[in-house]
Amino acid sequence: MSFDGIFLHCVKTELKSTLIGAKVDKVFEPTREDLILSMRTREFGTKKLLCCARANSPRVALTEALYENPAQPPMLCMLLRKRLGGATLTDIRQEGCDRILYIDFLATNEMGDKETLTLVCEIMAQYSNVILVGYEDGSPVVIDALKRVDYSKSSKRLVLPGVKYELPPQQDKANIFETDVKATLLAKSSDDMSKAYIGAIMGLSPVVARELALGSVDNALSTLTSYSSGSSKYFLLKDSEDKPFEFSYMPITQYGNGATVVEYDTASALLDDYYAIREAKERMSHRTFNTRRVLINARERIARKLDIQRTELQACDDRETLRISAELINANLYKLSRGATYYDLENYYDENKIMRVKADPALSPAQNSQKYFKEYKKTYTAEKKLKEQIASGVEELEYIETVLDALSRVTCEKDIAVIREELRLQGYIKNKFDANGKLSKKESNHKAPTSLPPIEYETTDGFRVLVGRNNLQNDKLSLRQAAKLDMWMHTKNFPGSHVIIENKNGEISDQAIEEAAVIAAFHSTAGESGAKQIPVDYTLVKNLKKPTGAKPGKVIFHENWTIYVTPDSDLVEKLKK
Repeated sequence: MSFDGIFLHCVKTELKSTLIGAKVDKVFEPTREDLILSMRTREFGTKKLLCCARANSPRVALTEALYENPAQPPMLCMLLRKRLGGATLTDIRQEGCDRILYIDFLATNEMGDKETLTLVCEIMAQYSNVILVGYEDGSPVVIDALKRVDYSKSSKRLVLPGVKYELPPQQDKANIFETDVKATLLAKSSDDMSKAYIGAIMGLSPVVARELALGSVDNALSTLTSYSSGSSKYFLLKDSEDKPFEFSYMPITQYGNGATVVEYDTASALLDDYYAIREAKERMSHRTFNTRRVLINARERIARKLDIQRTELQACDDRETLRISAELINANLYKLSRGATYYDLENYYDENKIMRVKADPALSPAQNSQKYFKEYKKTYTAEKKLKEQIASGVEELEYIETVLDALSRVTCEKDIAVIREELRLQGYIKNKFDANGKLSKKESNHKAPTSLPPIEYETTDGFRVLVGRNNLQNDKLSLRQAAKLDMWMHTKNFPGSHVIIENKNGEISDQAIEEAAVIAAFHSTAGESGAKQIPVDYTLVKNLKKPTGAKPGKVIFHENWTIYVTPDSDLVEKLKK
């Protein structure tokens, strides 16, 4: 991982210069793997210290990113507020050159006595953790942790309240800050020098090891010592699609012209940018998991039901054969008798060719004819009902896809709450009842969440464009808020948001229509499909109608135009207000 022990050493130096002497103002736990301490400093104002134990992005750093906190703080968060509230940060230490950081606080306990507490941040991929440690007779004892580790997870090292804190197993590597690592390095020298560096030096990432292997050992160790003692610049590498893929405290040249390098003055600013987009999507994905599962289960259930109905509908294709059989038997009653297992009859619908019709020997010819007529009518009714049910099922599947699309683009808890409210109103999320069959107290006190306003853009030539965040807002925006001469847009054959261009004196420019179409394509499933030339339908708002009983977000129109555009995230970001 790029966040290695030496990068942590650089972060530690940065944090010490900013946070020593700072007081803990507030504690937040946005997710089960993130902890944020709001620190009040004399010189730098309020700073936010992020301690993250995510498997794919563990780190400790100052952050300027905005995190949405749950309405009800978790138990660990309440404990940390109680124990660390008002505490003074006295020291920040690192375990050798390993990815373990100790953040020491001087706090006041319930009795009014001073006590030392330590927040231990272990940056170790899937084993990352943040642990609050106290001291009993000088020995560190776990108070609690973001991730508790019991016997079911590990038999060698427990992380539970009341258990003595022990370090993770140590590696047999040299600490570049304490020893001369050259001898150790030469002892492990191999054809692949990058592996030798990783095997010899504690806290060295593969990307730095590969960079060091490009030069001589002496130059490499001199360079490493120089940068690791505290870098004045930090380097972020981006690929050809402008996506960050690597970072370091020293210049990285191994990718040649295949990477764009962005320099930062602080490690914390680099980390904020590196993880910003990826973590925002990951947090939203985590928070929408239960809602997405409800929708996926409903989609699978409806799809299975449609398969059965289509099979049954296919069986109705022989309906006309049943009617003809009944009529032919009826037309030949005078020459047919009871007891036959079949009748050979002239089919006057097919040039009087002989048609063999099965018969029930226990029934008279007239009764066999009535049986065929009855089956015909039954099949006729079934076909009519099945077509209605299939059409309804297809429409419901399309609705679920629109909700999944809206869910994929949520940006905060409010967006999720509104979508869940929509699903509750549609019956996908059931109300909870108590033992007496009454709505639970929580359900009876339920209030509909307030939605954020539509996403707003402005075209290059000054036309205001509004985008719905979900189906309920799509209905409100298109059918109640928009003026009759405003322009409505939506991707054709792709689930997506309703887009409205507000008119100016009854006019809308061609440029505004083209740019708004790009926005519509971006806010749809087509936006992430990689497809080119996305068809976008557009029509005046006055042409829209809401079918009776239709699901939220469903509108129809009989007059429209279609424009083909390519999604352009840079243009969309530029036009956003």
